Amino acid sequence: MNLTQFSFEVGDNGVALAKFDAPERSMNTLTRAANEDIAAIVKEVTENDAIKGLVFTSGKESGFCAGADLGEMTGLLALASKAETPEEKAEVFNMAFGINKLFREMETCGKPVAIAINGLAMGGGLELALACHYRIIADDQPKLRIALPEGKIGLLPGGGGTQRLPRLMGIQAAAPYLLQGKTMKAAEAVSMGVCHASAPTAELVEKATEWVLANPKAVAPWDQPKFKVPGGIPNQHPMATQVLMMGNAMIVKETHGNYPAQKNILSCVYEGLQLSMDLAIKVESRYFAKTVATPEAQGMVRTLFQSLQDLSKGASRPEGVPKYEINKVGVVGAGLMGAGIAYVQAAAGIPTILVDVSQESADRGKDYSKRIVDKAVSRGKMTQEKADALLALITPTTDYDQLKGSDLIIEAVYENPELKAKITADCEAQIADTAVMGSNTSTLPITGLAEASSRPDNFIGIHFFSPVERMGLVEIIMGEKTSKETLAKAIDYVLKIKKTPVAVNDFRGFYTSRCFSTYTHEGITMLSEGIAPAIIENVGRQSGMPMGPLEVSDSVGLDTGLKIGRQMAAAEGVDYNADPLGALTAWIVEEKDRVGRKAGKGYYDYDEKGKPSQIWKGLSEKIEVKTTEVSLEERQELINRLLVRQSVEVARCFEEGVITDARDGDVGSILAWGFAPYTGGAVSYIDLKWGVAAFVAEADRLADAYGERFRPGAMLREMATKGQTFYERFPPAGK
Repeated sequence: MNLTQFSFEVGDNGVALAKFDAPERSMNTLTRAANEDIAAIVKEVTENDAIKGLVFTSGKESGFCAGADLGEMTGLLALASKAETPEEKAEVFNMAFGINKLFREMETCGKPVAIAINGLAMGGGLELALACHYRIIADDQPKLRIALPEGKIGLLPGGGGTQRLPRLMGIQAAAPYLLQGKTMKAAEAVSMGVCHASAPTAELVEKATEWVLANPKAVAPWDQPKFKVPGGIPNQHPMATQVLMMGNAMIVKETHGNYPAQKNILSCVYEGLQLSMDLAIKVESRYFAKTVATPEAQGMVRTLFQSLQDLSKGASRPEGVPKYEINKVGVVGAGLMGAGIAYVQAAAGIPTILVDVSQESADRGKDYSKRIVDKAVSRGKMTQEKADALLALITPTTDYDQLKGSDLIIEAVYENPELKAKITADCEAQIADTAVMGSNTSTLPITGLAEASSRPDNFIGIHFFSPVERMGLVEIIMGEKTSKETLAKAIDYVLKIKKTPVAVNDFRGFYTSRCFSTYTHEGITMLSEGIAPAIIENVGRQSGMPMGPLEVSDSVGLDTGLKIGRQMAAAEGVDYNADPLGALTAWIVEEKDRVGRKAGKGYYDYDEKGKPSQIWKGLSEKIEVKTTEVSLEERQELINRLLVRQSVEVARCFEEGVITDARDGDVGSILAWGFAPYTGGAVSYIDLKWGVAAFVAEADRLADAYGERFRPGAMLREMATKGQTFYERFPPAGK
């Protein structure tokens, strides 16, 4: 055999050991080459009478297998998206069925197959394990997890996972692992029957080999005549049928029908469990082929796997700039944002100077980190020693002299240009000419803030999102004079604190804040039109957004929104108070003293735990509710308004040069403000859900009906005429 991804040797006892160890990769994945190796191994084991059985394991410490190589799946996705004829659809099915057919051949090869799971096993890696007759898992690796996470990126398990897992666990127990991609620890896997046993890593292969020798006629449980699925199967056991009916209702409630993969997973389980395994895996492959053809799968795989992975590795970093070593960082402003930034830096091992106007305020900023680590220690997720070491990296102070030697300083004070200018001058007096000065601002143009800098080429925007420790994105903003070296240094910093950078050019509101505000703005516009608040909020969530526009406004802070709105209006030379929406916000904040969730009152009233209890009834003083019910067609119209409005603004950002890489547009829209993840992001929403030409037509229709804010610009019209997509016009850097 000419294997490239596995090593293969047969011991004196006749048991073959196949060790998965993909060359030049830190983690094993099921590439085309790996699948070819597995097929060759199965053929050799089946046909060689001297081989008594087979044991799989990994040659890497990083884990057994991270699943299918989604980078190679682009061919299948492209083919599926264009398949129209029966022949083309059959080709998609055959490609999807290949891995299922291979695993089934292994499962029915007539010889015992075991697997020693000596590291994480995800997706196709776990499906390979499930097709083995015996599974033993390491019990001395606290971080080891196994899972079928395909549903998180718009796919379904396509290697038998929807059939074997519920046959082992029962439908109800398997549901969260199939539908939500929930992970499983080693002890859970054994207790729930997914793995047969556990052992220390060093003993796994030996014990798996012993099992193979002791079970020469091993057969999968579902191939035995008296096999029964735990809890029964649909249409034969009332409880199993009820579980699937309830599961379907829960999916509709949680996903609002936006995620085809979850619906198709349930269909796989419902249909497949009533059939033999040979027919069941064909059902699964049919639904897999159907799923990969959807725009949701196309967009989610591209954005939430490929693009997110690329950007998280620094794909936006300018080439030719040496890596910037970051050994000390200063943070000025110990409020909520500054305290959060200090925490993530310390968690990444970076000594941090946290500066504020008083020692009390600076200490309070450090206490934010203490509360986080204390909670982690109390839950057993961190040792006290590690917690103490993390806190020791944060030095709270009022003394700017302590900033000397910093490789980067981030000012994180409130949105006041004069204050930021003073801090910039004070900070730059303490640092080397090569150090970076960053501003954590959400709206103020970086070029304007850089005017206070003595070296604007080293000045850059570094925009975090709240809460910093939980939000994975950082928006990096280039001013007119910011150098590519400074961009590279900022990206190196963001990667070091284990977050994903997106790089954009300067504009008031940049990319994320500017586009996000259109969601809340459109929701409040609907409110001013007399649409009942409850309808607006429900439609917002049904569109795929994480919250309704009114609740989002409360979460950001109505006073913050009012301040930013007035700043932006002043910059544009318009009267904010003359805008009905501006007047409404000013009335709520300044006359009714309702500033949002932080005060327990905004558009909503909040309980003592900060949860929204009801929409504020006082809105009726200003708003006359005219619409209390909507039809399905009217509901879709409202959804289109919310999503198209955001996407039109995203397109304007491309047209104005604020953003230049389609990946940044998609990843930024999902991670920054939660644009409906099932679409793959605002860019993919235009490209895949509509197509540019159809999107332009819909935006024009909405503009005619509701206002010029929906009107598409010249670039979109040109793209529609040329049949372009955003990924063609604004491809990833270097492609």
